[in-house]
Amino acid sequence: MTTPARQPSTLFDKVWNAHEILRDDNGRSLLWIDRHFVHEGSFHAFDKLRERDLPVARPELTFGIADHYVPTLRRSGEPVGDPAIRGMIEQLNDNTDRNGIALFGLDDPRQGIVHVVGPEQGLTQPGLIIVCGDSHTATHGAFGAIAFGIGASEVAHVLATQTLWQTRPKQMRLTVTGNLAPGVTAKDIALTWIARLGADGARGHAIEYAGDAIEALSMEARLTLCNLSIEGGARCGLIAPDETTLAYLRDRPLGPRGPQFERAARYWSSLATDDGARFDRDVVIEAAEIAPTVTWGVSPEEALPIDQQVPDPAVMEDGEKARQAHDSLTYMGLMPGQKLTDVAIDRVFIGSCTNARIEDLRAAAAVLKGRRARLPGLVSPGSSLVKRQAEAEGLHEIFLAAGLEWRASGCSMCVGMNGDQVASGERCASTTNRNFKGRQGPGARTHLMSPAMVAAAAVTGRLTDVRRL
Repeated sequence: MTTPARQPSTLFDKVWNAHEILRDDNGRSLLWIDRHFVHEGSFHAFDKLRERDLPVARPELTFGIADHYVPTLRRSGEPVGDPAIRGMIEQLNDNTDRNGIALFGLDDPRQGIVHVVGPEQGLTQPGLIIVCGDSHTATHGAFGAIAFGIGASEVAHVLATQTLWQTRPKQMRLTVTGNLAPGVTAKDIALTWIARLGADGARGHAIEYAGDAIEALSMEARLTLCNLSIEGGARCGLIAPDETTLAYLRDRPLGPRGPQFERAARYWSSLATDDGARFDRDVVIEAAEIAPTVTWGVSPEEALPIDQQVPDPAVMEDGEKARQAHDSLTYMGLMPGQKLTDVAIDRVFIGSCTNARIEDLRAAAAVLKGRRARLPGLVSPGSSLVKRQAEAEGLHEIFLAAGLEWRASGCSMCVGMNGDQVASGERCASTTNRNFKGRQGPGARTHLMSPAMVAAAAVTGRLTDVRRL
């Protein structure tokens, strides 16, 4: 009797199938969760467990991070001034302490943004399923993990059972062929594909990024790309583990070491998508077609290469798109046909889980070195370790000499929860992930771009093609 040939599998299927405990009559899968990150906003889930007198099932697989609300001006040891924020931080301290959960708290030298700390500590690894009560958990997929954001009730379910019910998404392969031109980054790849496919273009799909341009990206660039998967509607984004992945993970503080690492590496290397595996959708983009890109509207899909002009809703054939564009231009205070390079900026922000790693800070500093910013702005490193490394390399001196503020680590001006905000009516060049109305503060106008492009805007006072500098 011959054994049936095994069907070729995708990276996503290999990870999902390894974690599926059972399937219900509706086709939903009960999945084992390997890593669960919680932050200050997760207190609702802990309250639910306390109401039902339930313990945390596997506290050693849950990790607390103080990042969303923490102030970036606070010095170590000083009390947090805002009583509401201080209360949330104290709640996180209490919830993790009572349940035996490791905490990267406000005074921990490893503190930082959850999607920066996880990878740099070695907690994020290929082949895992990772969840967090934050939509940009997709970041961790850069390692070949399935990672996605969950709601408060789901956070409680994971705390209580270390499992989660999920419906298997469709799968899309997004291939970027060829080589990126100088000055073009992972942020530009992301904004380009989202602009082409739309904010709902990948809805209901898990994206696997592939192609020569993706394989050439550093781990930090891959993290940026997967971070933005959610902005195109995807459930998550993944990149197959390779030598770049293994080199990054070797000797991480909380990752496997020595023989354990070598065994893990052999498994991780087996996770690549098999030849002949089928996707529900295949999208191909030529790297040569991607240029430094900025957003002009109030969604990441409203983005264009920097050498283009603001679109004119009057000539759009799709009525709904035209209405949306008109509304966006009104909010953003832009005129149809206006050159993007003529758009004046009021302030800049370099930070967030999207673009605040050491490579991002180096890229911005390379543009700012020897130059003076015409605008106010602040730089918030992605973690305390990134901050220390940047200071050891002298990057902070470049930012300060340019006239920008050098802050502590936290989500900061990305979401405006901790006092770091853009004033109403001000226009901000930002390395963040969302340009929604009011995202950086009520009435704030946000233009998304790469760290080097933000630095170029700081130097010139307007949206600028960094390649010209």
